[in-house]
Amino acid sequence: MQRLPSLKTYSLRGIRARVAFAHDLAMAALSFLIALYLRVGGDFTYFSPDFVMQATVGYTVIAGIVFWGLRLYAGVWRYASVEDLLVIIRAVSIICLLFFAAMFLVSRLELIPRSALPINWLVLLVLLGGPRFVYRLFKDRRAHDAGERDGERRIPVLLVDAGDSAELFIRAINRAKQSAWHAVGLIDEKGGRVGRNIHGVQVLGGIDDIPAIAERMGREGRKPQRLIVTKSVINGEEVQRLLAISEKLGIGLARMPQLDDFRESVDAAPEIRPININDLLGRPQATLDRSSMAQLIGGRRVLVTGAGGTIGSELCRQITAFGPSSIALVDNSEYQLYAIDLEIGEKFSDLPRRAILADVRDADRIGRVFAEERPELVFHAAALKHVPMVELHPDEGALTNVIGTKVVADACCAHDTLAMVLISTDKAVNPSSMMGATKRVAESYCQALDLREGGARGDGRTHFVTVRFGNVLGSTGSVVPLFQRQLAAGGPLTVTHPDMTRYFMTVREAVELVLQSSVQGVADDAEQGKIYVLDMGEPVKIIDLARQIILLAGRQPDIDVKIDITGPRPGEKLFEEILHASEELVPTTHPGILLAAPRATDLTLLTHAIDELDSAARAGNRNDARAIVRRLIPEFKSPNNGNNLSDDTKSVASR
Repeated sequence: MQRLPSLKTYSLRGIRARVAFAHDLAMAALSFLIALYLRVGGDFTYFSPDFVMQATVGYTVIAGIVFWGLRLYAGVWRYASVEDLLVIIRAVSIICLLFFAAMFLVSRLELIPRSALPINWLVLLVLLGGPRFVYRLFKDRRAHDAGERDGERRIPVLLVDAGDSAELFIRAINRAKQSAWHAVGLIDEKGGRVGRNIHGVQVLGGIDDIPAIAERMGREGRKPQRLIVTKSVINGEEVQRLLAISEKLGIGLARMPQLDDFRESVDAAPEIRPININDLLGRPQATLDRSSMAQLIGGRRVLVTGAGGTIGSELCRQITAFGPSSIALVDNSEYQLYAIDLEIGEKFSDLPRRAILADVRDADRIGRVFAEERPELVFHAAALKHVPMVELHPDEGALTNVIGTKVVADACCAHDTLAMVLISTDKAVNPSSMMGATKRVAESYCQALDLREGGARGDGRTHFVTVRFGNVLGSTGSVVPLFQRQLAAGGPLTVTHPDMTRYFMTVREAVELVLQSSVQGVADDAEQGKIYVLDMGEPVKIIDLARQIILLAGRQPDIDVKIDITGPRPGEKLFEEILHASEELVPTTHPGILLAAPRATDLTLLTHAIDELDSAARAGNRNDARAIVRRLIPEFKSPNNGNNLSDDTKSVASR
């Protein structure tokens, strides 16, 4: 619960304001006398005492009215700035103009030299502004000296980026009554500010100079214990460089909070947070054409399956921002459905929405949902995606990933849905697991439907768009949350194989890819049946990711936290691919999106085989279910040889 300020606090503020107001009135009276003295020098007897007294009182009264009206006394001297100076200039100018007008009405300016007024303007400006800025300099210097004295108790840090954010950080830690940080140097990425300083903190060199700087400062007894990135935007390559340097030096890497991370007190030290896991991509995050997405979604009825999952919930967030006429949230998890429905309701209370508890494997239930909602766009994110779990329960994997997809796709055809978007995975390429193989069957069914429907789209037939991408950083069941839980428990972090690699992307990228692919798939009939994939750059070694997560926590891999190699799990591959050899690449108009030509499958034969799979899976016959999937996907490798890659496989990384 937020604490309200006490009456004592308000009283203290009132006393300070009255003192400041009294100071300004005294300076106004003094400035008038000084201006007269500077104008006439020692011949002050030129003015009668009564006139001087009356004019001074009148000038002070005018000044008091202006100060009160402009609330000049409300400024905090501790934080006097250029803005305060502008207010003072405005106040002094108004006072002089009003006094000039008053003297003109009283004596036609015969009782006071005209040149005394501009002199008074300058003197009052100095007397009002000078004490404020002297006080700020005094407080800043005292805070800086206190920081220097407390340097032995504070953690010495190097700030990466000698810019505005670094200046804010240094000011914040200098003003803070208690701060854990002591800035001992600045690192300028471009090197143009080396040798200069910000608030007394020297710019010591560039990023490549950090090891030499740390070694030199170590000999001086003030070796930095952490690198803090102060810039608001940092790309993956810079993060990788800094992580490599921090690991070599044995120091932590963190970043300054963003300007919109609001603080309760301006005197509080900034809380340093670890580098965000999304910063580890090692490439810029793809940003796609959001205006075309808004044109596709705006004003249309949308349905999302798996709405409570990582991808499904992010889909709901981004879709609702584009102004659909309504949105239906479908999930079989009561809690996840409740959570995303609550979130959407809080952010978009006026948007018609419906939370629907349903299983995509139930054809009758899904049919009723489609009949009631009449969706124009369907995003099918419901799936079982955990590889070892689906290996243990291949029948359940087949029912959700294959039968569930068929149920939703058939409902789209039956109710004239404009487009259905299938969320797939790179594990569907040369699958070594039942999870990947069942997703490949789902892809095949949607591709076959799209090729069939494409010939008669003028009659309101459905577009089927398949989107394939790699691992989503931080998604439920993925490796990053596992590493974070293991790290919180003190380790060790478990990696199945030292050479295992994966493609990674952020959840925002994944969803933008889905939406952009929807735009392109609906707009271009020539691309029917094709699969959209994201060029995710180079794959990342899982063991390297584990080491980076340990470093980001301020610990040392293999010293503070161990990494254990446990061996590949059933169905796991060492290397993931996102394209099969027979899927020829087709260029697209959107950078970062690749298009794979389809491997055509006869829809009648495929439907018959899926019906067999449905019967076997519902009967709990796991061996038959696995055999049917293997028959449908010839490249499906069993867990025993799942790590052997076929010679004709190609991936984006090899391009």
